[in-house]
Amino acid sequence: MDTNAIYVLWLRDVKRFFRAKSRIIGTLLMPVFFLIGLGFGLGSIVNLSVLGISGNYLDFIVPGIIGMSLLFISIFTGSSVLWDRQFGFLKEIMVTPNSRVSIVIGRIFGGATSALLQSLVIIVIALLIGFSVHLSLMTPLFIVFALLIATTFISLGLIFGSIISDFQGFQLVTSFLTFPLFFLSNSIFPITTLPKYVQYVMYLNPLTYGVDGMRIALTGSGMFPVWIDLLALVVSTLIFGSIAVYAFKKVDVG
Repeated sequence: MDTNAIYVLWLRDVKRFFRAKSRIIGTLLMPVFFLIGLGFGLGSIVNLSVLGISGNYLDFIVPGIIGMSLLFISIFTGSSVLWDRQFGFLKEIMVTPNSRVSIVIGRIFGGATSALLQSLVIIVIALLIGFSVHLSLMTPLFIVFALLIATTFISLGLIFGSIISDFQGFQLVTSFLTFPLFFLSNSIFPITTLPKYVQYVMYLNPLTYGVDGMRIALTGSGMFPVWIDLLALVVSTLIFGSIAVYAFKKVDVG
């Protein structure tokens, strides 16, 4: 594993993040729209205390919106493979002595850093509209959960980016996948409000545990013990990361 290659690819993605201001604004518009539309719209009619959940709906939904943002940003990071393949950069880094594992890890680290920075911006915006953070020893775990969510779904995006060779196919597949992943989690609805068969599907979704972990870190309450959330995300990260490395080894650079 070449740490220098990992660092260079990480730095490249971080620089691209800060230089692409229009992309930053564009990726923040949807989370802000959901925060305002759902937080104040549904928040005025949803009574979480009936379900035995403390706090107001805005406090409940903010970790879910952050999870949504991490999901969308991370999974579309896989499109960078398509861009790099088209402009020849992928071929250039493939012919270097650096291992494919180092290249994948560098891309994951860079994408995860960018996703984390945008999630912190969403928290600032949420604080301005009334969200309150419950400070505790668990609060720093927010960064851990955010990075694990980003790593899991960046790996998934890289899998699709390595297998699919055209942008339209990539967008169709990822768009078809991201919305079910978002809605079939506990991002905007408590799991206990849904039918049992839907709950079973949600238990298989890594985003469910990521959002629950961030909810514990930011608000002090969640559905699962924090160690279960961490374990589920670590397992999903290892599984998708391993598949991403394997798929990237098979990618055709043209």
